[in-house]
Amino acid sequence: MAISNVSATEANIATVRRAIDEGWNKGNLEAIDATFASDFVEHQAGIGPGRDGVKGSIQILRTAFPDFHLTFEDIIAEGDMVWVRLSARGTHEGPFMSLPGTGRQISLTVIDILRVVDGQLAEHWGVADRLSVAQQIGLVPAGPR
Repeated sequence: MAISNVSATEANIATVRRAIDEGWNKGNLEAIDATFASDFVEHQAGIGPGRDGVKGSIQILRTAFPDFHLTFEDIIAEGDMVWVRLSARGTHEGPFMSLPGTGRQISLTVIDILRVVDGQLAEHWGVADRLSVAQQIGLVPAGPR
C-alpha cells in the first residue's frame, strides 16, 4: 500500500484551485463536473442551484467579461473547509446586469468558503462585491470616496 505525501487539507486546497483556475479563469465547464459533487449546494445569492447553476454563472460572467481572471490572494484550510480571498479583474465587453458592454475595466474582491467532501466541492458560500462592479461599469453612480 502506497502512502500519500499529500494531506487531506492540501488535497482540498488543490481541488478549490483547480475549480477556480479551470472553471472561472479558463471557462472550462467540464472542470465543474470533475470538481463539484453531483449534489453540490450553493448558498451565494444570484447563483442557481447545483452544478448547472455554477456553470450558468460562469457562462454569464465570461460572456460579459471574456478576459475575467481570479487571482488567489489568501487561502486557508482546516478539515473539510477552505476559505479563499480572491482579486478579480476583467473587461466589460458583453451584457451584464442589463447593460451592454462598455469596454470598462473592473476589479473586485471575492471571499469564498467551500466545503470539500471526497475530493469534490460539496457546498459554497460566497461574497462578491457586485455593487462595486455595477458602479465600475456605470450601471449605478459611484458613491462618495
